[in-house]
Amino acid sequence: MLRRVAGPQFRTPPDPRRSADAQDAALITRVAGGDLHAFEAFYRSYHVRIDRFLGLMTPRRSVVEEALNDTMLVVWRRAASFNGQSKVSTWVLAIAYRTALKALRSQDEPAAEPEADGLPSGDLGPEQQHSDRQSRAALARALAGLSSEQRSVLVLTYFHDLPYAEIAQIVECPVDTVKTRAFHGRRRLRALLSGQLQDWL
Repeated sequence: MLRRVAGPQFRTPPDPRRSADAQDAALITRVAGGDLHAFEAFYRSYHVRIDRFLGLMTPRRSVVEEALNDTMLVVWRRAASFNGQSKVSTWVLAIAYRTALKALRSQDEPAAEPEADGLPSGDLGPEQQHSDRQSRAALARALAGLSSEQRSVLVLTYFHDLPYAEIAQIVECPVDTVKTRAFHGRRRLRALLSGQLQDWL
């Protein structure tokens, strides 16, 4: 009697983003239970990401530091309110966005010169590093010239690689509004950059 030999089993490789989401959700569950070690791990995981987002939202380091600390405080105090209807990263960035807007409204000193440290840079030679710093500084100044609503949408789109639907959750507005802000923000950036970094858009 002949038996049918099963062919090789092909499995879809795990999605790294889903694995990261599951890890984040597990950490938040532990944080909700008052696990300080889980909170420290979460802080280490998200500190750079939130600092980068806030640093592109505003050049004011005082605002960035205040909003970052407030964001992490809200995560610690309200971890139990995370209901799993969005990714943990979406939930956290939404908190960071709201705390940044609140901090900006409470600050009345003139804005500082935009810094470019939050923008990506590779391992380049001295001349390339100088050119790269100039380009990043120009982009940072242009971003500072946008409204906070337009700036946040473009930062989340280009520097965090998020889809419009997720951005809409973060900034709490309809997807069509996000698209409109992105359209007008890109057009404004082109005008502010005056041809310096047109390829970026």
